[in-house]
Amino acid sequence: MEKESLKQYLRGESCDAYQTLGAHLVNEKGQKGVRFTVFAPGAKGVFLLAECTDWNPILMERDFYGFWSLFSPCAKEQQMYKYQIKTQNGKTYDRIDPFAFQSEVRPNTASVVCDLKNYKWQDEKWLEKRKQTEKYYNAPLSIYEVHAGSWKIKEGKKGDERFYTYEELAETLIPYAKEQGYTHLEFLPLTEYPLDASWGYQVTGYYSATSRYGTPQQLMKLIDQCHQADLGVLMDFVPAHFVSDFYALHQYDGTYLYESQNKDLRCSEWGTIFFDFTKPHVLSFLKSAVDFWLTVFHFDGIRYDAVSRMLYQNGQEDEGVNEAGVWFLKNTNYEMQQRHPDCLLIAEDSSNFPKVTAPVVYGGLGFDYKWDLGFMNDTFDYMMKTPAERRNFAERITFSISYFYHDIFLLPFSHDEVVHGKKTIIDKIYGSYEDKFPQLRLLYLYLFTHPGKKLTFMGCELAEFKEWDENAELGWNLLTYPKHDAFHHFFRDLQKFYISHPSLSSSDFNPDGFHWADLTNACRCIFSYSRKSVDGKSNEKLYIALNFSDRPAVDYMLPVEESGEYEEIFTTDELCYNGNGHKNSMKSSCRRGMRQCLLVDLPPFCGCIFKCREL
Repeated sequence: MEKESLKQYLRGESCDAYQTLGAHLVNEKGQKGVRFTVFAPGAKGVFLLAECTDWNPILMERDFYGFWSLFSPCAKEQQMYKYQIKTQNGKTYDRIDPFAFQSEVRPNTASVVCDLKNYKWQDEKWLEKRKQTEKYYNAPLSIYEVHAGSWKIKEGKKGDERFYTYEELAETLIPYAKEQGYTHLEFLPLTEYPLDASWGYQVTGYYSATSRYGTPQQLMKLIDQCHQADLGVLMDFVPAHFVSDFYALHQYDGTYLYESQNKDLRCSEWGTIFFDFTKPHVLSFLKSAVDFWLTVFHFDGIRYDAVSRMLYQNGQEDEGVNEAGVWFLKNTNYEMQQRHPDCLLIAEDSSNFPKVTAPVVYGGLGFDYKWDLGFMNDTFDYMMKTPAERRNFAERITFSISYFYHDIFLLPFSHDEVVHGKKTIIDKIYGSYEDKFPQLRLLYLYLFTHPGKKLTFMGCELAEFKEWDENAELGWNLLTYPKHDAFHHFFRDLQKFYISHPSLSSSDFNPDGFHWADLTNACRCIFSYSRKSVDGKSNEKLYIALNFSDRPAVDYMLPVEESGEYEEIFTTDELCYNGNGHKNSMKSSCRRGMRQCLLVDLPPFCGCIFKCREL
């Protein structure tokens, strides 16, 4: 490593430490081999254990700063290796390479020499197009959240043989996502992790694509093929904490290298270890990891997991702000915005911390989007109640708009909401089996017409009643049942409607793009609002009427601004969606008191969209 690069890493200024740390195929003094470099300043000795040494320990050379390095002319690509750390108290432990680009398939723990420069990308058109998207602020963004190991599994197979490989996912997942109308995939963490049940949220290899599903190059191919199919790819990333397994980062060199020496600031409620953001090299390690996935793997964005755990000490607001964690987020996001101005940085944050999506130069954290967990919780709470109860909880529907323009929000119906006894989305909804389906269609119409970008977890489009299980594939057999198949059809049509109508996406974050049409009937569980483009992309204005009641609303007066003839262009009550087939025919607006109105019929648990007919 160059001396200046070392200093940058130690100062917390490095964004590309993966260029030198780790195992790299090099040519030194005319000799081909592999240069191994690791940061272990507290170690008394660091030895290379590798296939090329017949697993005999070879002492590495230490520099002044605590970096240990060794050039091995006999090392080759795809050979396994570890670092043997001798601590100051004389104990010896075998460790992974924190910067390994590939890992041995668990439960084995060796790192693997891997050349990531030999993949030939073919996504130039996508990358050029991505530069023009302006973060999708004014465009449709509908994300399909996917767990790679359980979207589908191979029938009759056990262990890792049950998994679809990265290449097999490319063959099946891409056409499905395109057919369903999604704009992006978001994978639960694909960084290496030991325990399947952690879903990837307890990481060992921050630079290593999990070997469960294949090689790093195969993951690159999956992303490449997504891009060629005009499909973006995001990855969930875990910068707050890491796995406590002793072969990984925990007490890496015999000291608390990546974590706090203070036990009270070290252990999370998940049994994992918090990163210590007061240490500059931790900033360099994680900042470089974010850059690595965006640069080397061409991911289109990163979702930061558990942001509140970095904003506050131990993730608890009453314990005070974690200033070091705040600085890490600001510094990382600022650097990534400079390096990757067209990539998305998304915060999963349940706190009320201010300016999460404001630029760093204006005192914000620098994220592009924040998950609107308040919207999600309020909406589900409303849907759980009986129609009679809903009349007293109209604020569950109306409250989101009161704060919506304080940040830039993405509306998530994520994996967290369909596990651990929370029930699936359809099962959360009040009512009988038959009553749940029209309400589910109504719920998703509300989601896709509410301002904000969209994220839905895999299986939601199937109306799953069974909670998600990482060991089982989605309930694809549900499509043999008419109600589920009809809902699947509805979900696809709804997404394509959303994508094809700019008024639902082009002015999400302009208050002039949304207007409550009628809140006077909230006590009847009826809400109506309008959506329009204010950026000149479309002169279309849509009027949305939602009936969350189990009673029909006959001759409901829907306030409209323009006089003329109106048509119903979408309804959740279509026969093909297993509805009752009610449709409002062409309606002419009329004066009712001081208001221009449409008189429309809203069946129970039904949502309709109207627009003025162009003459």
